Amino acid sequence: MRLLILGAGGIGGYYGGRLAAAGADVTFLVRERRGAQLARDGLVLTSPYGDVTQPVAAVTAIDGPFDAVLLSCKAYDLDSAAEAIAPAVGPDTLVLPLLNGVRHLDVLDARFGAERVLGGSVHIMVTMAADGTIRHLNKLQRFVMGARSEPQREAAARLHAALEPGGFKPELSPDVMQDMWEKFTMLATFAGLTCVMRASVGQIMEAEEGAEIAAALLAECASVAAANGHPPRQPFLDQSLAMLTTKGSAATASMLRDVENGFRTEHEHILGDLRRRARAAGLATPVLAVAFAHMQAHAARQAAENA
Repeated sequence: MRLLILGAGGIGGYYGGRLAAAGADVTFLVRERRGAQLARDGLVLTSPYGDVTQPVAAVTAIDGPFDAVLLSCKAYDLDSAAEAIAPAVGPDTLVLPLLNGVRHLDVLDARFGAERVLGGSVHIMVTMAADGTIRHLNKLQRFVMGARSEPQREAAARLHAALEPGGFKPELSPDVMQDMWEKFTMLATFAGLTCVMRASVGQIMEAEEGAEIAAALLAECASVAAANGHPPRQPFLDQSLAMLTTKGSAATASMLRDVENGFRTEHEHILGDLRRRARAAGLATPVLAVAFAHMQAHAARQAAENA
């Protein structure tokens, strides 16, 4: 199966690099600077599961369809990403987005047809260094994918089989939307909590009401998921609350790291989308509202400072 991966940054570079090293037919669609880097050095990856230095096929434009496209861009780049991959999407092409949240599905369905767009999410801590090296920071590399409708199941199974040689144990979910909504719930809580407090989980737990605020935000986000037909399962909620209230934890959401580095954030796609869904369902989500307003205000200040 011919696979196109948009970008060779953290997520695309990690999973695509694993697949390329295993001999899969993988092509990366990249910008010119990254393309030159890959041509010179190959794709370089460091990981607890083993390092990789692999020559890869990389292009800056596409002139024909692929069997599947893996989309791992930031949410704020979705429109330009969809435009870039459009020539690769033929009548039988599968599109597997690995973005955070769920709002991107509506955009991709409208552009390429819902019958082509699968569901997917990844759970991984990975970054790209200035020299282009992909650095996998711990042993988490969960990759979940699946059909969003019954007619997609056979095609989703074929793509899953093509991804299995990569060694990262992709999961073919029987209910991928449930998995996506649970990740959405956890991510919004984690990002909202650490961003509004500007602190790690352990530091937040030093506050007198830190644990209560974390639990309240998780409950609010879970209520929005439930109102959208995907109530989080109790084991997921228990595990999430334990992670969000671990004393001494140095964990921070990637959104906070983006704030601290002066980067653009996905707050509209994560916190904003969830807050608007809460309002549409008539749900009271005061902690989520504060977290989203905080990020909107931060973005406004950042824009003013950069003007």
